[in-house]
Amino acid sequence: MQEVTYTTAKELGILPEELDMIKDILGRMPNFTELNIYSAMWSEHASYKNSIKWLKTLPRKGNRILAEAGSENAGLVDVGDGMACAFKIESHNHPCAVEPYQGAATGVGGINRDIFTMGARPIAQLNSLRFGNPRNEHNKRLMRGVVKGIGDYGNCFGVPVVGGEVYFDDCYTINPLVNAMSVGLVEIGHTISATAAGTGNPVYIIGSLTGKDGIHGTTFASADITEDSAEDIPSIQVGDPFMEKLLLEASLELRDSGALVGMQDMGAAGIICSTSEMSERGKCGMKINLDQVPLRQKNMEAWEILLSESQERMLAVVEKGKEHVVEAIFDKWDLECKIIGEVIEDDKLTFIYRGKCVAEVPASSLALGGGAPQYDREFREPEYIREYAKFSIDDISEPSDLKEVALFLARNPNIASKRWVYEQYDSMVRTVNMSVNLPSDAAIVSIKGTNKALALTVDCNSRYVKANPKTGAMIAVAEAARNLVCSGAEPCGITNCLNFGNPYNPEIYWQFVQAVQGMGEACEKFGTPVTGGNVSFYNQSEINGKVEAVHPTPTIGMLGLLSKNNQMTLSFRQKGDMIYMIGISRNDISSSEYLYGYLGIKESPAPYFDLDEEREVQRLVKNLVAANLIQSAHDVSDGGLFITLLESAMHGSFGFDITSDAEVRTDAFLFGESQSRVIVSVAPSREAAFVDFLSDYNIPVSVLGHVTKSEIRVDDISFGFISDLKNLYDSSLEQIMEAVQ
Repeated sequence: MQEVTYTTAKELGILPEELDMIKDILGRMPNFTELNIYSAMWSEHASYKNSIKWLKTLPRKGNRILAEAGSENAGLVDVGDGMACAFKIESHNHPCAVEPYQGAATGVGGINRDIFTMGARPIAQLNSLRFGNPRNEHNKRLMRGVVKGIGDYGNCFGVPVVGGEVYFDDCYTINPLVNAMSVGLVEIGHTISATAAGTGNPVYIIGSLTGKDGIHGTTFASADITEDSAEDIPSIQVGDPFMEKLLLEASLELRDSGALVGMQDMGAAGIICSTSEMSERGKCGMKINLDQVPLRQKNMEAWEILLSESQERMLAVVEKGKEHVVEAIFDKWDLECKIIGEVIEDDKLTFIYRGKCVAEVPASSLALGGGAPQYDREFREPEYIREYAKFSIDDISEPSDLKEVALFLARNPNIASKRWVYEQYDSMVRTVNMSVNLPSDAAIVSIKGTNKALALTVDCNSRYVKANPKTGAMIAVAEAARNLVCSGAEPCGITNCLNFGNPYNPEIYWQFVQAVQGMGEACEKFGTPVTGGNVSFYNQSEINGKVEAVHPTPTIGMLGLLSKNNQMTLSFRQKGDMIYMIGISRNDISSSEYLYGYLGIKESPAPYFDLDEEREVQRLVKNLVAANLIQSAHDVSDGGLFITLLESAMHGSFGFDITSDAEVRTDAFLFGESQSRVIVSVAPSREAAFVDFLSDYNIPVSVLGHVTKSEIRVDDISFGFISDLKNLYDSSLEQIMEAVQ
């Protein structure tokens, strides 16, 4: 076995002071297998050692929360009628940078396993994808691979993709972001805990055979992307969606068998992660015989077996004496099922291989949130923040041709239809839970047998977060809540995927701290506790000695609950309906796609945002929906008011005729992205009741104009017909992706 030195430890990502801590824990120098165990479990990706202290400041409690963040494999929320919703979002960024197809596919597989290991059947998937300029062939290759990987795995596994976002910026060229969210339903009382218990109870490994794929995947995810990262292909797992489908059905049958004590997915860091986390939760240990692990490759070393991230595997603890029940279930589903050890009373993980004890470590020294060291990193505000603050709209001349700007934004890849992406996903597979397919700001998924539905969204504008991390993160939470409210739903909770650069860089860490603080404040305001998620640091690339981090991207996945009686569409319903703005237009174009993309000005503050004002706007919209006083609701976000109106008009092939606000510059009125604005349409027959209803609220509401048959007019100037702009909006990304250079 290889000798362990401080140099060896450094090569495995363990700092000298961390090796000293390990020596204190064990009372001796670790052997090579044990060093690899700590390398994986104390990596940033597995331990959150640079983020856990700040994550613990986030709100975690709520009336509907059934499982607090970190206590189980996914968040769990009571949705009524004896049902609970399990949901979670996680990243697979680094794998997708070097092997986009398998990186994305196994990201989907892993997040779905987190859901069904809770005992919930996955019913919906969402994703948040970020790439560099799509006109670049390298970025096209990454995007094609990621989209195909998500589509192939999800379609075969049988869970529809119901929503998501795709965003482009040069900062994601080498290091794309691939955040996958899964949502499932389970009867309350039928959930599975990821906890080991019962001295002498057998420990099973279930599912696929163990190979060398994915070894040290957590370590790989805790380092920068460099020119040599392609050599880390062994750190990329290989997925099998058909095997996962069998594993899903067998796991749910095992749940109801009465034989199961606890179960956990073997994701990051494989066997060592599952054994340590299940043991720590149960305040016990395990004795594992690695000779009993079914292998698909010969001559694997002990540390390779422990750290393998081969996909479609579970660790299960079952009641002693009920082994025959478990084995019959997995024999029925033609899945591997093997006893590899037993639960012991002590806080100890003992691993036997080839008849010898190859590692013995305390389970509590490895577990997330308690085992690894927890650091307070230095942070400081970057100089660019002060530079961004110098921006003034008065230094920008208004464009002479507003129609040209409108056409530019309608075909901008960040705004235009993502049809090229979502048509590769099966959004109708196993749609026993799907709702009426009305376009809305959030995805709507019915809860079968009830009058309720889940409302789901993923949101983050990373331009805003870079410009002001605290405000930008608040906006990400607020926009997610606004999307749910505009769909008629009540926000319940969030999961998050926090994508940042290197935490050892004080300016990057400042972005992280500010974003967590902003997210926490917004979640408190909207009553959406954090149920769990993922921190992904080291999202930066080092090419030719130059390091560039991605924009700080705290992606918010939000869950809401909807009474189907209140389901609201974003689409205009009929010609002649009046168009109103709830909220106020401001002389603000900061960080807008208009300023950033059309004018090419990258340095400006985040757009205007006030948390209390946002809450009141959402309260009014929610009550208007409940009172049945509006025909449609759509929030103003990327592209500003004009794009919001265009998206509301397109589904029914309507147009609109509006008048701008004389107090605000026309470019800011049409294309600015100041927050806390919602566009609603009102039938003439309900307009008097609508206006009367507003008297109880201290929120500015203004009439913009009316819905037309097909023409788009602003201040009596024609911007063309809806059919032409819709064609531009629908075909832009497709044309870019299919173009041959």
